[in-house]
Amino acid sequence: MDMERGIGVGITKRPSQQCSGAVETAAAHRAGAAEEDDEGPCPWVSGKKTITCLAICLIVSPLLILLVSRRGSPFPSKSGWASPTTKGTSQESKKDVLMGGLLVPGFDDRTCISRHGSALYRKNTARSPCPHLVRRLREQEALQRRCGPGTAAFRRAAERLDSRRNGTGAGEEGCSYLVLVPYRGLGNRMLAMVSAFLYAMLTGRALLVDRGESLGDLFCEPFHQTSWLLPPEFPIKNLEGLSGEVPESYRNLVQEDRPETSVSDLSYVFVDLDHACTYHDKLFYCDDHRRFLHRAPWLLMRTDGYFPPALFLNPAYQDELDRLFPRKDSVFYLLAHYLLHPTNKVWGLITRFYDSYLRDSDERLGIQVRVFDGDSPFKHILDQITACTSRERLLPAVVPQEPPFPAPAAAGARSKAVLMTGLNSWYYENIRWRYWQSATATGEVVSVHQPSHEEHQLSGNTTHDMKALAEMYLLSMTDAVVTSGWSTFGYVGHGLGGLSPWVMFKPVNLTTPDPPCRRAMSMEPCLHGPPFYDCRAKRGANTGKLVPHVRHCEDMSWGLKLVHPE
Repeated sequence: MDMERGIGVGITKRPSQQCSGAVETAAAHRAGAAEEDDEGPCPWVSGKKTITCLAICLIVSPLLILLVSRRGSPFPSKSGWASPTTKGTSQESKKDVLMGGLLVPGFDDRTCISRHGSALYRKNTARSPCPHLVRRLREQEALQRRCGPGTAAFRRAAERLDSRRNGTGAGEEGCSYLVLVPYRGLGNRMLAMVSAFLYAMLTGRALLVDRGESLGDLFCEPFHQTSWLLPPEFPIKNLEGLSGEVPESYRNLVQEDRPETSVSDLSYVFVDLDHACTYHDKLFYCDDHRRFLHRAPWLLMRTDGYFPPALFLNPAYQDELDRLFPRKDSVFYLLAHYLLHPTNKVWGLITRFYDSYLRDSDERLGIQVRVFDGDSPFKHILDQITACTSRERLLPAVVPQEPPFPAPAAAGARSKAVLMTGLNSWYYENIRWRYWQSATATGEVVSVHQPSHEEHQLSGNTTHDMKALAEMYLLSMTDAVVTSGWSTFGYVGHGLGGLSPWVMFKPVNLTTPDPPCRRAMSMEPCLHGPPFYDCRAKRGANTGKLVPHVRHCEDMSWGLKLVHPE
């Protein structure tokens, strides 16, 4: 739809240090003792001083070594881990852990190891946040603390909503809210959460997410000293049952002649951004928020996908988005690493698998398989996988016939670990058998692994979603990745890793596509239900041609994705 190494305890390596001053003092005492042996009547006195100095040196040395080796870096945190020395200086390690200011210190590391621990598994930071994004994140955090659940502001706003009292604009505390109802598979929900957070930040709203069945078991709280989970006692029930047909829907408001007046009569506005929503629903992407949505303190949104590409087409947001993301292909990578931290239980699944099967390989390749034609395995998809990995030289060829006297594996032969994810194990078993029964033409040693095979998608099931999240994160830890077109699971996996994937095209008529795959233009996910409307010209348009950084997707010709024009 979504394993890194366990974190060592304490200091992993300490530089060699000696109590040099104490040793020199002891040497001087020994020299003095020798002279007194020749001249003085009491040699046992000087010998006693020497022994005392040596004893003090032995006692003090370990403490001095610890203090010198840890100078300029913090002592181990409550969670018991320290930054690895392989990262360089302690300041560099700390910067890596916080992703250049994207994350903030102050959390109890024991409650969410992945928040800072995930940085220790990334070889490089694919993109770094700009100072303006860092500043806006700190402002959003302050807003969440001031307006979030448990505050007086939230209680009064919820009471007004419960009583269905009218009243436009934010409350006395300046608090307005975006309530997100993400749905469908976990990949869809993760894309929706990142999208809604960006919109909340652009429009000055506190974000609250409907927890559904499993959200609290999957992700840590992203905001310090507050929660982003919608409280169970929220006045509006059956949020997933809302649709664009309700009187409070944006769809209905834009079809009226006086939306500014209409919104004043409503306690909230509902926005339906399903991938199959209507033309009038999609006019939301052209709304500048100042038109009338700012008059609604409560905005409820239901979506199952990734819509930032549409926000980049809105003239009202373009300047701010340009300042937030100078690199247009970094939106999901940065915001997902800010928001989506696996809980300790999920992080354990990730790190144990990574340590056991992926860590020691010279190279790691991820292959994500999503089949839309049913749960049964298909040979044409297996052929597509092998054709793609062979054509793009991602996996080595195998020798057609075993030599009569097989040579032992060459010393120092490169190893490649293949991580396969999917609901069915048949593709994994065939790829594994291919490299078990035959030697590679290059001499590489190829191992193939699959964490789970659930056979059927069970969205909303906590255990199923935990495995899915773990596998998306594992895909992000590979060096290269092949994904299935149209798959939100694949989008999240390569987006978290900052990887531009090789995308396998969706088969038509149960036939292997030719070419089988193509390298993506960027690591950004695809918007499946884009608008076809030019916000400036106020008419229909090919929205993949309006600005250079929003183009049509490789796997879905009508979809939109963000790229960084070179």
